[in-house]
Amino acid sequence: MTQQIRDFLSKPVLAAVIMVGLGLVACSSSAPAPPPTVAEIKPVAAPRVAAEPIAGDALFGNYLAGRQARRERDLDAATLYFSRALEADPDNIDLLRQAYLALLADGRVSEARALAERLAEARPGEVFAGMTLAVDAFRRSDFNAARAELDSLPRQGYNMLMVPLLSAWTAIGQGRVDVARKDLEPLKVSEAFTVFREFHRAMIEDMAGDANAAEAAYLRALTAHTGNSYRLVKAFGSFYERHGRTKDAAKLYADYEKRAPGSLLFAEARKQLAAGGQPAPALVGKATDGAAEALYGVASALYRENAIDAALLYDRLALYLRPRHAAAQALVGQIYEALNQPARALAAYDKVPASSPLKWSVRLRRANDLDALGRTDEAIAALRKMSDERPDRSDALIALGDLLRGNERWLESITAYDRAIGRITQFERRHWRPLYARAISLERAKQWPRAEADFLKALDLAPNQPFVLNYLGYSWVDKGANLDRALKMIQRAVDLRPNDGFIVDSLGWAYYHLGRFEEAVTQLERAVELTPDDPTLNDHLGDAYWRVGRQNEARFQWRRALTLDPPDAGTAEKIQAKLRNGLVSGPVADGAS
Repeated sequence: MTQQIRDFLSKPVLAAVIMVGLGLVACSSSAPAPPPTVAEIKPVAAPRVAAEPIAGDALFGNYLAGRQARRERDLDAATLYFSRALEADPDNIDLLRQAYLALLADGRVSEARALAERLAEARPGEVFAGMTLAVDAFRRSDFNAARAELDSLPRQGYNMLMVPLLSAWTAIGQGRVDVARKDLEPLKVSEAFTVFREFHRAMIEDMAGDANAAEAAYLRALTAHTGNSYRLVKAFGSFYERHGRTKDAAKLYADYEKRAPGSLLFAEARKQLAAGGQPAPALVGKATDGAAEALYGVASALYRENAIDAALLYDRLALYLRPRHAAAQALVGQIYEALNQPARALAAYDKVPASSPLKWSVRLRRANDLDALGRTDEAIAALRKMSDERPDRSDALIALGDLLRGNERWLESITAYDRAIGRITQFERRHWRPLYARAISLERAKQWPRAEADFLKALDLAPNQPFVLNYLGYSWVDKGANLDRALKMIQRAVDLRPNDGFIVDSLGWAYYHLGRFEEAVTQLERAVELTPDDPTLNDHLGDAYWRVGRQNEARFQWRRALTLDPPDAGTAEKIQAKLRNGLVSGPVADGAS
């Protein structure tokens, strides 16, 4: 069996952990993204409990079970099964690699390190194993060993970024600032690396005491950055504070908040500045901190590019070096949310210190995870507590409205949105979203006049918002009102989001209600192609097929609609009636039967 599994493993069935092109690098550091609404969270399966190792043919069975667990992102089970398979065949390099990666992804870096050493010895140049050994050497402050490990790694993929960054921090650990500067030079190979290079150059010059060089590098990083980087502004602001330039620091924080209205990330820093308190400490105080910042920065970039598995590995290494890195800990929570593992996300978020500026946004996300686990009452209580803590803010109440709306508690969600919107003193473009969300709840609660008013106000704030254009346009079409205007709105929404099956469906449904059945079929077929498993879209396509005389295909789509997700009782009854009798009347007097 040993030879059988080795033959199987030799086939191209194991994807590389990191398949990321150089052009994908984004900014090196940023605050966690705003929490998604409940409606945006994908359905979450109940957490799996790792089963006992498979008896009998332990090697092959545990290996296959490990692969399945890895596909399902069940890290506990993957670690268990691959480790047991490795026990049965300890010399199998591919099993060694899988067990090592499972341990690392699970945050068990000390255990992974032992396997990494074996893997690096058996397969020199193994990218992640060598990186783990370098990070472990950093943790022991053995900068010579860390540098030697980095020197042995091939300069390919993300190593073209990671090796220069980490090498520079080994040089700082050795007290060789000039060498650190030279280590960063290879990053000039790509403009995508500019923010990384200048950000780390700035922190290195800051530590070295060269204020002019540090400020120049911070400014270059800020200029090169196209978004809003919390870590960069935090580091630069601390630099200004420590050099007595409080006005410059205050402006930096204010500029950040202009780009991120409502952010609390620098609220405490601004308060300390106003009170003449102690300046904020440097973001990085030693070489190990700098290495952790590099690892976190790459993890954050990978996460934004949806390279979730690789992001988790780099983030685990960052936390191994700096366990109280609040942003890295919050990123673990976000990654687990992306993997539909809310229990693990909660555990990660609970490790973010209460004193962290990230804690407020983490608490908002935490409520979504509680709800995903069926602990809805806890989530509601948490959000209500947050809304009481900060009566000047609307975000907790908006999150509460979203949660209640996601649970189809329409009237309660309307009350939450009413309170949230009542706290908004000056409407800006960004406020289209709570108006849109309340409008959905109002429409579902059959309070159409209020819903229509909210949709229109949301459009006044954001005239080209595709979701608002689509929802209002679809609602008008469904009611047979304002059909010409509704059609134009939906066409605009499709132009803005051409690959959104629901919006394309709205266009087809508008054509259907206008009696333009052939055009309806074209759009509805495309909608079902884009979103094949939605019962409403399949039902709509069935109706359109019937109108153009394609009765057999119509009945096929209606039957398919009944098998999907399943439709509510009222919708199912209507579909069954259509299967029995066909369409005997329609949106226009077309004489179809």
